Amino acid sequence: MIDYPRSDKDGWHRWVPSWKLVSGLCVAFFGTMVAAAGIAYAMVGVPNIDETATAQNNVYYWADGSQMVATGGERNRQSVDLAQIPKAMRNAVISQENKTFYSDSGIDPKGIARAVFNMAKGGDTQGGSTITQQYVKNAMLNDQSQTISRKVKEIFVSIKVGAEEPKDKILEGYLNSAYYGRGAYGVQAAARAYFNVDAVDLNPGQCAFLSSVLKGATYYDPSGSTSIDPAATPEANSERAQRQMQDTLDKMVEYGHLSQQERAKYTELPAVQNPRSNSQLGGQIGYLVDLAKASVIKTGKVTDKQLERGGYSIHTTFEKKKVESLEAAVQKVYTEKIDPKKRPDKDTHVQFGGASVDPETGAIKAVYGGQDATKHFTNNADVTGAQVGSTFKPFVLAAAMNWGVRDPDLGPTQSQDERTIVSPKSLYSGKNDLKIKEYDGTVWKDDKGGQWLQRNDGEESLGDPPDYKIDLREAMRLSSNSAFVQLGMDVGLDKVKEAAIDAGLLEDSLAGAGYPSFSIGVSSPSAIRMADAYATFAASGKQSEPYSVTKVTNKTGTVYTHTVKTERVFTAQIADNVTDILKTVVDEGTGKNARLPGREVAGKTGTTDGNKSAWFVGYTPQLSTAISMFRYPDDESVKERKFLEMYGTGGEKEIHGASFPSRIWKDYMEDALKDTKPAKFPKPEPIGEVVNDTPPPSPSPSPSPSASETEEASPSPSPSPSDTQTGPSPSAPTSTCGIWDWNCNNGNDGGNDNAGNDAGGSDGSESPSPSASETEEDGNGNGNGNGNSQGNTIWGSSG
Repeated sequence: MIDYPRSDKDGWHRWVPSWKLVSGLCVAFFGTMVAAAGIAYAMVGVPNIDETATAQNNVYYWADGSQMVATGGERNRQSVDLAQIPKAMRNAVISQENKTFYSDSGIDPKGIARAVFNMAKGGDTQGGSTITQQYVKNAMLNDQSQTISRKVKEIFVSIKVGAEEPKDKILEGYLNSAYYGRGAYGVQAAARAYFNVDAVDLNPGQCAFLSSVLKGATYYDPSGSTSIDPAATPEANSERAQRQMQDTLDKMVEYGHLSQQERAKYTELPAVQNPRSNSQLGGQIGYLVDLAKASVIKTGKVTDKQLERGGYSIHTTFEKKKVESLEAAVQKVYTEKIDPKKRPDKDTHVQFGGASVDPETGAIKAVYGGQDATKHFTNNADVTGAQVGSTFKPFVLAAAMNWGVRDPDLGPTQSQDERTIVSPKSLYSGKNDLKIKEYDGTVWKDDKGGQWLQRNDGEESLGDPPDYKIDLREAMRLSSNSAFVQLGMDVGLDKVKEAAIDAGLLEDSLAGAGYPSFSIGVSSPSAIRMADAYATFAASGKQSEPYSVTKVTNKTGTVYTHTVKTERVFTAQIADNVTDILKTVVDEGTGKNARLPGREVAGKTGTTDGNKSAWFVGYTPQLSTAISMFRYPDDESVKERKFLEMYGTGGEKEIHGASFPSRIWKDYMEDALKDTKPAKFPKPEPIGEVVNDTPPPSPSPSPSPSASETEEASPSPSPSPSDTQTGPSPSAPTSTCGIWDWNCNNGNDGGNDNAGNDAGGSDGSESPSPSASETEEDGNGNGNGNGNSQGNTIWGSSG
């Protein structure tokens, strides 16, 4: 029946098919395709959206395997008739997503081709393009695989739905099945989740907002989703949602669905309610669940929509006892010292954040995200925007020990061989109002010709005149700003930034890397990241990414298992020397309030410009913890919210990293490590060369019992503190002072570390650089920071 090869031809002509054969094969092919399509069309059914309207719980477990909370299925889809859905909601979705909905066939050939092409490349299918296709996709919840066979099935179902179902029914089904974020499937659940009203009562502005959220709640919910993506801040999300909402309203007017007069009523985002209404998520649980959910989604094994549908068991790294201990330590300060009724202008909006990380693995053991996750829904442990101040200085020191300072006689880009690795005994000026220079000795100037004079706390020079040189150990102990700003310039701010990133900070949290103030903490990493970065020093230079989920399972088995990965970013020699110097801060310096009897502790205090944030970050060999404190309005109705000063907060003249943050740190760590055997830090190997060795370097401080084993080899006797600071020797408070009486004077007012602010350009206006100023104290003394601008001089300070 098929004459091929052709019998009536010779040679190669036998292999050339006749036109009859070609035509016959084409007819057969297309006939087969039509038949297959017909069979496929007949075999698929119209989905029933109500059959998929269930959601299971996700169960979260503590690190010990006990159940933390079952959540995720608390808000099922709520279906309503089309008559209960405002016309404004219907028109908003049609105007924004599918303006030809009532006239098209239900499928978008271009969208289908795009999806197939993307799948062929291994990318996302980009979902259905028409409302009909999206409705079908929502209805096929039992099969969300990204495969060509599923996409083909979806196409045939869409064609059948478009041909057999009324458009109003399709629209009703779509609006009742779409995911709006916050666990809300369907417009009725969304109306309740965002506005606490029924769908029928939504106004056009609220409808336009909900249609914008359909693009992806992670990036359009005004409450933000920074746990999933740091870019999804409340501010950025609000801006995106506002743009999308206004665009939707404009299109509704353009397509004749809304009058211009009515449209003019909705120029601002509607007020939305707290995203957490589940009482099970109160206290710290909501913050823990948020972190765990974000961690699961970031694995790429489970999508946010799959997680919302539930059915997963999520095993976390969080230890219940440590979480409770951290919360109790913070609550103790709130109860005993913070009194908004007594000091409404000083004690309102006081917030804390905290995180605790295992140095060996990066496992997050505890967080403090706020007083109650159902009332304050920004996780202060994960993101705050609060500058870290002097707690950034260890990264400057690590950079100097890793890459070294540059040769002033060579160009700015120098090889490792051309640089000089810095010893802790290197000398730098502790002079107040130090004129900061480039590595080659020329005076640093901004783009307007302004110079930088670095202020110290209390405008006090540290060290002996005339050059006021102190070694880096003493500079860290007293938190000298001038010494570390100049050290950062000598090393190169690019290397300081690289050291901070290597330790574990995220690049997008680092600000002002082009200005001298970068070295004294104008950046705003999260408490989790600060704890993890210091954990790198605790682990002798091995960095582990922080994580909160160890395993995820569902009914089919294990979906994801975390593998601990560590990377050596600093040599043990570098990290252990940094730790040894930070031990001095706790033993003899600004961090004395964080001492733990019988344990070795390393850490650093930090307080910033205008007394707007205070930190203590510290660690033992087994646990690294960061505590932040700041004032920031919770009320989203407050426009242009900003960090507030803490002068007078808690009845204190000023708030320092050495006060409330270090006290919280100590109370928490004492309890968290109660059943853990004390361990010692490794003894550091000598490192580097003494830079600026004129006059001879000052010796190390007198070793305390816990510090003696980790001092550098052959330390010379240390001078009395009066040789290196103004005022009596700093020492631990005696029993004559109360636990909270940091201003109590036992005759041992400690030396101050120093601050002010960075301000002023060539015209006397505010410098364009981010600024931080710190006012550290050792627990007995008070710091004071201030600054100004004079002509072409920038007065920079931080502590």
